[in-house]
Amino acid sequence: MALTHRKNHKKDPESGDAEAEAKRHEAEEKKKWDGEEYDVLLRYVEDQKQKLKNKKDDNGDDDEKDVKYTRKWYAPWKKTKVAGGPKKVPSEWLETDRQKGLSSSDIDERRKHSGFNELESPSENQFIKFISYFRGPILYVMELAVLLAAGLRDWIDFGVIIGILFLNAAVGWYQEKQAGDIVAQLKAGIAMKATVVRDGHEQEIEARELVPGDIIVLEEGNTIAADAKIVGDYNDKDGSKSKTILDNHEKSKKAKGHQSDSDNEEDDDDDGPNKGPSVMSVDQSAITGESLAVDKFIGDVAYYTCGVKRGKCYGVVTVSAKDSFVGRTAALVSSSNERGHFQIVLGGIGLTLLVMVVGFIFAVWIGGFFRGTKISSPDQNNLLVYALIFLIIGVPVGLPVVTTTTLAVGAAYLARRQAIVQKLTAIESLAGVDILCSDKTGTLTANKLSLNEPYIAPDVDPNWFMTVAVLASSHNVRGLDPIDKVTIVGLKDFPKAQEMLKSGWKTNKFTPFDPVSKRITAEVEKDGKHFTCAKGAPNAILKLAKFDVHTVADYRNQAQQFATRGFRSLGVAVKEDGKEWELLGMLCMFDPPRADTAKTIGEAHDLGISVKMLTGDAVAIAKETCKQLGLKTNVYDSEKLIGGGMSGSDIRDFVEAADGFAEVFPEHKYQVVNLLQERGHLTAMTGDGVNDAPSLKKADCGIAVEGASDAARTAADVVFLDEGLSTIITAIKVARQIFHRMKAYIIYRIALCVHLQVYLMLSILILNETIRVDLIVFLAIFADVATIAIAYDKAPYARQPVEWQLPKVWIISTIMGLLLAAGTWIVRGTLFIGNGGIIQNYGSVQEILFLEVALTESWVIFITRLAQEPGTPNVLPSFQLIGAVLAVDILASFFAAYGWISGPANNSGHIDIVTIVKIWGYSFGVTVIILLIYLILNKITWLDHIGRVTRSKRNEKLENFLTDLQRLTIVHESDHNGSYFRFASSGSGSATPKEGSDDKKQDNKKPKSKDAKEADVKKTNDKGKGAEGGDKTLSDHAGKGDEAIKHHEEKNDKSRQPSSGPGSKQVGTHGEPTEVSTKETNQGNSDSNLNKGNSQRTDEESSEGTHVEP
Repeated sequence: MALTHRKNHKKDPESGDAEAEAKRHEAEEKKKWDGEEYDVLLRYVEDQKQKLKNKKDDNGDDDEKDVKYTRKWYAPWKKTKVAGGPKKVPSEWLETDRQKGLSSSDIDERRKHSGFNELESPSENQFIKFISYFRGPILYVMELAVLLAAGLRDWIDFGVIIGILFLNAAVGWYQEKQAGDIVAQLKAGIAMKATVVRDGHEQEIEARELVPGDIIVLEEGNTIAADAKIVGDYNDKDGSKSKTILDNHEKSKKAKGHQSDSDNEEDDDDDGPNKGPSVMSVDQSAITGESLAVDKFIGDVAYYTCGVKRGKCYGVVTVSAKDSFVGRTAALVSSSNERGHFQIVLGGIGLTLLVMVVGFIFAVWIGGFFRGTKISSPDQNNLLVYALIFLIIGVPVGLPVVTTTTLAVGAAYLARRQAIVQKLTAIESLAGVDILCSDKTGTLTANKLSLNEPYIAPDVDPNWFMTVAVLASSHNVRGLDPIDKVTIVGLKDFPKAQEMLKSGWKTNKFTPFDPVSKRITAEVEKDGKHFTCAKGAPNAILKLAKFDVHTVADYRNQAQQFATRGFRSLGVAVKEDGKEWELLGMLCMFDPPRADTAKTIGEAHDLGISVKMLTGDAVAIAKETCKQLGLKTNVYDSEKLIGGGMSGSDIRDFVEAADGFAEVFPEHKYQVVNLLQERGHLTAMTGDGVNDAPSLKKADCGIAVEGASDAARTAADVVFLDEGLSTIITAIKVARQIFHRMKAYIIYRIALCVHLQVYLMLSILILNETIRVDLIVFLAIFADVATIAIAYDKAPYARQPVEWQLPKVWIISTIMGLLLAAGTWIVRGTLFIGNGGIIQNYGSVQEILFLEVALTESWVIFITRLAQEPGTPNVLPSFQLIGAVLAVDILASFFAAYGWISGPANNSGHIDIVTIVKIWGYSFGVTVIILLIYLILNKITWLDHIGRVTRSKRNEKLENFLTDLQRLTIVHESDHNGSYFRFASSGSGSATPKEGSDDKKQDNKKPKSKDAKEADVKKTNDKGKGAEGGDKTLSDHAGKGDEAIKHHEEKNDKSRQPSSGPGSKQVGTHGEPTEVSTKETNQGNSDSNLNKGNSQRTDEESSEGTHVEP
């Protein structure tokens, strides 16, 4: 066959020609759009419609691409799908009839799709949980020992070791499950409720039972139980009024190209004309941190865990809690797969013991090689038996289980005292806390506002004053906030005011409190007369109109007096149509400290815990509360944390020395925790809102206080169901007791490992002798079974934050282990004496050694359980621990007396009773010597300090650098002269002028020259240097704590003094110069009586609380 030249070779038709295909496709496209103008246009519309439909149909495929798979440890051959994003809810599920609701038959299908309406499912496969107790380095070693025993055909030891493994697993699983059941029962008691329409009638159910498509009732004062789309007002039962609005809303969405997904949060951003009037106001501060209530319209989404401030509506549940906005936020801070510090410590101890075992096995094997010891014979003296013995004694199989049991029992104990431990390892963190950042309201105070004697303006009837105050309050008695509640309850002391309210008042419009206007207003009428009633922050009421000068002066003075006494004041005013506003007076409220708080704070100080108060109230109220609680009054405005302009090292000194911060928002909490942790402190933080979740997660121990949101509970390590600081301090004491039990057991168990490993290694190398494997197995059982009871022991709690101090633990354990080994060697040495030594009549070496080891090891636990920290008193052991140890000792004595599993020995391994008594006496003597050495070791100062973490550690250069780096920003600016970059400080130190006058605005509009730009760059660079610029004076006080704070306050107080002349410059609150007009200066002079003292604030700042804790 002749060869064809490649140039003349024709292309195979099946191989395709890309160039020809492209040309053909281009020709088809041109032909497709040929024809009449409007025919082409309609074909184009149809083509785009088909593309959109195909894209929507392919969404499921896209979701499949994002799915991730993992392999479970118990089934590595099988890939398991990991839930990626939220599951899409079919749109038809959301078209529920609001009058009928879902039927009972619809619930199961929807629950299978979306699960329960909760952030975290408490269900756990108990079989998998049980199997997990056979995992871990220590347990793997014991499982290797099982295989080794089977290889040696030592079936007794094989069965006993398996029994040990299953016994440990069963005890650990049961104790943890029991603690979990107690916690689950408590959580069920605080479950959120929801009113839902099902099977044609309203009913109240637990919020976790909700499914997508449920019709729920959203009512003023209630918490929203799930993300829900508002479908209409409650009075619009048949939906006829809202149908047009919903239809227009859907058309508007389609016009914007939005998919009609049920969980589209962008619905709320639609400010178009299709929404109709606002039907509800929602407090979203738990999510956004903004206290201003948000108006909601038909078609908007009301978010899970937010509170309804106004209105009553129907909503359709769109997604379950874990797929909601809050659920996705909570998922960002969840860390269920993180290893706690306790697991790390336990893993390190287990690994070290494992290395020791390997070292000892190599030592005895090398000695065996020189002796000519065989690998697997004779039965009780070969290399494999040596390995089996050291695997059993060297790695404490009960270590993970006993510590887990101790934690579980402690968690159950805390649960009975209204403290839910989310993670067992959180107990360790709580025990080591040295700084507690606590909320004021409900934790330090009683959270029970009381109405004190009000201030009433001259010539005002007190009953009319109270009537207006009540008219300007919410009247939803099922969901009153604390301030409105105390106002309304105050009517009991004003009978005439009650009569006035019975005379036909009608509320036309009610506007709830918001932080912008800082007041509540209500438009009411009676007998055809219209009134506007207002209640709010004192200064906000003054801004309503120009009142009488003398009345205003008295009003301001009274507001300041209330503030300095720690009272919260609210102004009251009224306006009748056609008349001017009338200032009626001021309500005075007080949230008293809890009766036990002062005592508890003193107790916290005795425990080495510094309490810092973080509150949303104003500085004056916070300081007054501190005085009543016995705290120092170094309380500062939280603005200093972010806008104070201090250098990095100074701001950390400032936070450490401060006793509290006022007007605090969630971002301030996070910053306080971060700064304290950078100084080496273990910090506990309390919180309750969704936006507290990051700071709770950041803290070493996050505490969700009573009434906290679901997201805060999810992020927290411990959830408290009871108010008050005493509950937290009690939990810290219990945590320290639990920590002491774990540490005592670990010291005890390491000492036992060192004891037998050292003794047997020397015995094998010197005497070519060992203790039989079956006796070794029972020694391991006795060591663990008896000490499981330590979980129920009465333990002391340390008077200072506890730490592992692992170097100290290893030193003390090793010394105790060597002393135990020496005691056993002395007993063995007496048996070489001609008269039998410790043997009175008859006995076996194996049984004597077995009994001596069993007695001394079981009694060592009574030594390690003693207080280890200086100043900590000791307590007597519990009867459970005494009973368990005594039972083991008696059982070991029976083993020795009757020669159980003794093997070939003199007198069948029996020991006479006198010899047993002598061994008991000798073992007691060894224990006393070890006790004395233990007490001496704990008295050594350098040993007590070894391994302790340095707290309040300071690195001035690094801290200043990091803080300046956070403040420094590169700004890109451009004008008609070109573009350029400059450095700017994001803190308050940057002199960014405010628009104080028209002249200043005009100046800002002028383009800058090149020299001016260079000057700006130089100026901003200087300010970016922090301590070298405006913070120079503060850096001189670095490291002086209170002195730095005092200097900073004096500097700020001086900068706040107004200039004498009108129109002069005055330094603003952020350190920037502002123009002060003549009018402002005069106003400032009239307010001068409110600015006395270093820390006094205006009546608006001090009495109203810019962000009031409920």
